[in-house]
Amino acid sequence: MKRILLMALLLAASTGNAIAKVGADEADKLKSTLTPVGAERAGNKDGSIPKWDGGLTKPPACFKGAGSWYCDPFESDKPKFTINKANLEQYKARLTDGQRALFAKFGDTYKMNVFATRRTGAYPQFVYDATYKNALNAEIANGGETVTGAILGIPFPIPKTGNEPIWNHKLRYRGPGIDRWNVQAAVTTSGDFNLVKIHEQVMIPYDSRTLTPEQLNNVSIFFLQSVTAPPRLAGTITLVHETMDQVKEPRRAWQYNPGQRRLRRAPNVGYDNPGTGSDGLRTNDQFDTFNGATDRYSWKLIGKKEMYMPHNSYQVHQPRYKYKDIIKKNHIDQDLARYELIRVWVVEANVKPGTTHVYKKRMFYVDEDTWQIVAVDNYDGRGALWRVQETHFASAYDKIYPAPVLETVYDLASGRYLVQAMNNEETESVEKEFSADFFDPANVSKQASK
Repeated sequence: MKRILLMALLLAASTGNAIAKVGADEADKLKSTLTPVGAERAGNKDGSIPKWDGGLTKPPACFKGAGSWYCDPFESDKPKFTINKANLEQYKARLTDGQRALFAKFGDTYKMNVFATRRTGAYPQFVYDATYKNALNAEIANGGETVTGAILGIPFPIPKTGNEPIWNHKLRYRGPGIDRWNVQAAVTTSGDFNLVKIHEQVMIPYDSRTLTPEQLNNVSIFFLQSVTAPPRLAGTITLVHETMDQVKEPRRAWQYNPGQRRLRRAPNVGYDNPGTGSDGLRTNDQFDTFNGATDRYSWKLIGKKEMYMPHNSYQVHQPRYKYKDIIKKNHIDQDLARYELIRVWVVEANVKPGTTHVYKKRMFYVDEDTWQIVAVDNYDGRGALWRVQETHFASAYDKIYPAPVLETVYDLASGRYLVQAMNNEETESVEKEFSADFFDPANVSKQASK
C-alpha cells in the first residue's frame, strides 16, 4: 500500500496536476460569505475597508452614454491623507517593497494620496453564474500551464495554489471584444519622452456566453496590435493567438515588418523578450501587468493582505489631462493618482532551476474584488529589487468590468520609467465583436500589405 501511495504521489508530481475545483459546500461560499468572484464580502475590523454591496453596476449621472468618456463618479472625493517621505514609517507596513523603494529614490516629489475605499468591483450576473460553475469544474494541470473545465467566469475564485490567482487575472472578464488605443512612453531621467501609439483589437473567445470549454479549440484570446507612431515603428503589426493549454501548444505569434512586407512567425513574442516600443523598459510578459506562460516560475500563494494600491483611477484617465500633464520627471504626476486601502492576494514567483528569465523573482499583488493585478515587484538575477509596476484601473460601469487606464514600470537602476495603456488624447475604448477570421494570419497579412 505504501508503494502504491508513493507511486501515485510521484505521478502527480511528474504531471504537475493540482486540485483546483472545490466541493459544493465550499463553492456555496460564493453566495454567502464570499462575493460571487471570491472576495470577502465583509469589511475589515476598523471599517476602513467597507463591506461589498454589489459594486458599481450603473453609470453615474456624468456619463454621456455608450462610446463616451468614462467620467469620474468620485470627482468630489478628497484624500483622507497623503503618504510622503516624512510620514512613510507610519504607513510602510501596508506598502510593497517596490512602493517603499520609490519613496526612497524619489522622496522629494513622490507621494501617494489615499482616498476612502470604494468597493466598486463588479461583473455581470452571467459572469457570476459561470464563476460558480468554474469553481466546481475548473482544473489546473501540467505545472499550472493547462486550464480545463472553465469558461467565461473567474476560473479559480477560491484559490489554493499560486498559479490560480495569475490565471484569474489572465482570464478575468473583459467582454467579447475590445477596440482600443494603447499609448506608451519611455521616459528619460530628465523627463523627456516620445510617444508610441498602438491600435489594439482583441477578441476573447473565453468570454463567450455560447461556447463550451471544449469549443474554445485551445484559444482564449485573439490579439492584434498595430503601431501607428512614431514613423520608425509605424506599420509594425503583432498578432497573437493565446492558448489555454500552453504545454499542448505554446502561444501562436506573428509579426509584420513593413520593411520586409511579410508576416512571419515570432516565437520571441513572450517571456522576457523586450516589449514593443518599450525601449527595453519592459518585457513581453509585463504587458497587461502580466500575460503569457507561467512555466519558468515556481508559484507560491502567500495569502491575503491589506495594502495601499491604485484603485478607482478615473481621474488620471480624464481627457482634460494630456500626456504631458501625466508624464513627469521620475514618475507620473502623483496628484492624478488615487490610492485606496484594499485587500490583495500576494503571490511569489521564483525562477525554476534549469530555466531563465531576467526577473529572478516577482511579487504579485492581486485585487480581491476583480482579480486585476495591481502591483508587481521584479527582482534581478542577484536578488535586488529592479523594476516596480503599478496598474491604475477603473470600472467600465456601463459594461460592468474593470479596465486598466494606465500602467507604469519604474526602473530603479536607471531612474527611467515606462508608462503605457493611456488613451487620454485618443478615442475612448469600446466593446466590439470580431470574428475569428479577422485574426487569421492570412487575413492580417493581406490587410497589412495594402
